[in-house]
Amino acid sequence: MSNLEETPGRNERPDGNRAEEEATEADAFPGESEEAADDRKSRDEREHLTEDVEKDDARKIVTGEARYTADYRDRFPELAEGKVIRSEIAHGYVRDIDTSEAEAMDGVYAVITPWDDVVPDEAYSSSGQSYPEPSPWDLRVLREHVRYVGDPIAAIAATDTETADRAARTIDVEYEELEPVFDPEAATDPDAPQLFDPDEVENKQHGADYERNLESHFEGERGDVERAFDRTDDDRVIETEWETPYQSHCVPEPHTTIAHTDEDDRYSFITATQVPFHTRRQIAHLFDVPIRDVRVTKPRIGAGFGAKQEMAIEPIAFALHLAADRPVKLEMTRREEFYALRFRHPMQMRMRTAVDEDGTLDAMELYTLSNSGAYGTHGMTVANNVGTKPLPLYPRVPNVRFEGDVVHTNLPMGAAMRGYGAPQGHFAVESHMDEVARRLDFDPIEFRKRNAVREGDIDRNVTILKDGDRFDREIRSCGLRECIERGKEAIGYDDLEQPAEPHRHRGVGMAMIAQGSGVAGRELGAAQIKMNEDGSFHLQVGGVDTGTGSDTMVSQIAAEVLGCEPTDIVVISSDTDLTPFDYGAYASSTTYISGQAVKEAAEDARERLVHWGSKMLDEPVENLTTGDGQVYSEVTGDGVSLEEIGYEATYGHDDREHILGKGNHSTDESPPPYGAQFVDVTVNEETGEYEINEMAFAADCGVAINPALVEGQIEGGEHMSLEYATSGGLEFDDEGNPEVLGFRQYGMPRTTDHPPMETIIVETHEPTGPFGAKSIAELPTNGVPPALSNAIRDAVGVRVNSLPITADAVKQALDERDG
Repeated sequence: MSNLEETPGRNERPDGNRAEEEATEADAFPGESEEAADDRKSRDEREHLTEDVEKDDARKIVTGEARYTADYRDRFPELAEGKVIRSEIAHGYVRDIDTSEAEAMDGVYAVITPWDDVVPDEAYSSSGQSYPEPSPWDLRVLREHVRYVGDPIAAIAATDTETADRAARTIDVEYEELEPVFDPEAATDPDAPQLFDPDEVENKQHGADYERNLESHFEGERGDVERAFDRTDDDRVIETEWETPYQSHCVPEPHTTIAHTDEDDRYSFITATQVPFHTRRQIAHLFDVPIRDVRVTKPRIGAGFGAKQEMAIEPIAFALHLAADRPVKLEMTRREEFYALRFRHPMQMRMRTAVDEDGTLDAMELYTLSNSGAYGTHGMTVANNVGTKPLPLYPRVPNVRFEGDVVHTNLPMGAAMRGYGAPQGHFAVESHMDEVARRLDFDPIEFRKRNAVREGDIDRNVTILKDGDRFDREIRSCGLRECIERGKEAIGYDDLEQPAEPHRHRGVGMAMIAQGSGVAGRELGAAQIKMNEDGSFHLQVGGVDTGTGSDTMVSQIAAEVLGCEPTDIVVISSDTDLTPFDYGAYASSTTYISGQAVKEAAEDARERLVHWGSKMLDEPVENLTTGDGQVYSEVTGDGVSLEEIGYEATYGHDDREHILGKGNHSTDESPPPYGAQFVDVTVNEETGEYEINEMAFAADCGVAINPALVEGQIEGGEHMSLEYATSGGLEFDDEGNPEVLGFRQYGMPRTTDHPPMETIIVETHEPTGPFGAKSIAELPTNGVPPALSNAIRDAVGVRVNSLPITADAVKQALDERDG
């Protein structure tokens, strides 16, 4: 394959001279921000950053001492167990529900249907997003008009789950069945069954056309894409098509909620949620109660992955509680998780590019058709990310077009899932770029590097669907090329040995990936730190630890500022009565947004520590700093311990103060982390069977606050990405009934199925993040599908363009090649 030289960056001409107009653009760029003076620390200066501090709940989890939502049942001696009755048809109306036999059963406290007074009839969105939600309000708590097999239509509260199950089996439902539609392309036909009357939906999205089952249509363009294609020779215009399936979140802990009324007649929820403050607001609005009278507490969570960014069951639990007049626990079964809750959106995508003779990309065009399923939660915003996450890998392409349709079908609801549209988009974009390079005889890695993002670029692809340039971003940190080189070395890219058998072939595939750090202009995190007399601290943070270790991470950030040990900080998180506001755990925002709020709160408290240290040491404030458990003078070396300051500030003779620190953080920034995913595969050309020999992932997440936790996120994300690439997926019969109802049928890879992985952390410094940190949680979910498709192409010369990539699919591609 031909060698390529990298194209110059936006601030360079081919001769190395900076262009005057580009310099002016960069100097005036609206996203510029000042970096805190103490933000950039060398490794030698860091006390608690880049340290493998033990995850604070790790021992509790492995010993079984951790308490999840369902474990709080023992607090409520009169607790009722909830059960949801779900639609058995894919499309139609519930005309009658006979609950008489269930209501007469001993141990049944309440049966509710869509027509009961405790069940609101208002439309709402279950998506845990900012207000007003950027998703249509098209749900009802219990549904008279059912749109998929699994829609909730009634619910029971009883003494125990066995009684609730028996009662559910006695309920008789009368349906008026309507014709369903399961194919997203067929759904837009004017003669297709219509899922929604336009009057049923509030807060409609851009481009909605409910007469065609269209939740949203969007498009955006930079430059002149058609002109670029017209001027390019046909053999250098490459078009490909890609398809991705449903994916289950496979959360270890199912959705669970306990709803009760406390002694002050306030409504309280103990619930497995990623978004306690959004849930509080949504419950208050839906049931028309003041926000002050709703409390949402998040205990330990057995993972969320986006499934618990939804207010999926809390309204049903609350309605049952009101009807039964006692605390109610509603816990989903594994069967329900696999057909009735939330999933990754299936997508069909087309990618087209125009390439100059020297390997420079002149135009990119991406189209996505997203199957939103029965309702629109997160539909448009996920589909937007199909383009706005991977296309910014190539920000210097002058002509870019991105377009999409989000369509309703009578299948389960798509929703937020780790990566949020980016896994689908990266599969299309990075597999396509590999295919382009191979067809045009360019080295696939050098072709990408020639066109890829680098530090100093202005990224406008991220805002291709927005008006104005407010959220355009300057790339201030980018370790992508180092990720590629270190990944190549780790996988042995240049030293690949072929198997001895002539029918077995080995290949390596690579994919560049990117994500974001929060939602630019749509985030808020807050934190408060209060000091105890003995020099320890309580850190109150609204951010949600979903099992990632974020509580540990924020204690490290606070300790670095305050000069104490992380173990001296007690983290209290995610209780809407006790902790400051936070948008919640989604969009890879916790470290970048919540972590910065914690840093600001700690800096606020440190000012008061230094103030008291100045009084006690009789030295100017400007001479003092914190560290090693004290406030000390950088001039004299004298110091006073944090414990001494704590007692003096609290019980002093002259002045007294409770030392507190507060921080709030919101920003228009969302700096992308970057990664390079490598997959080494051996393919049996006779059968299509393949074996993944090794995977390597190199990640640039800025400064890794806790490298061990970063590695855990990478390896967990790679596992989810491997599942998406090779197994999983949901299947339905001709009437929309689910055929996958558990882990065994779903086929999620087990530990013994997992190939060896090498994880590489490439440190850069992001000046807008806390101590230089960016996000990591979603990034590694994006890479395995395209890297695996590219590896198989490298090994045997055929392309698999749909997921999951199975031996049958590889064999079919080989047969088509040889036929």
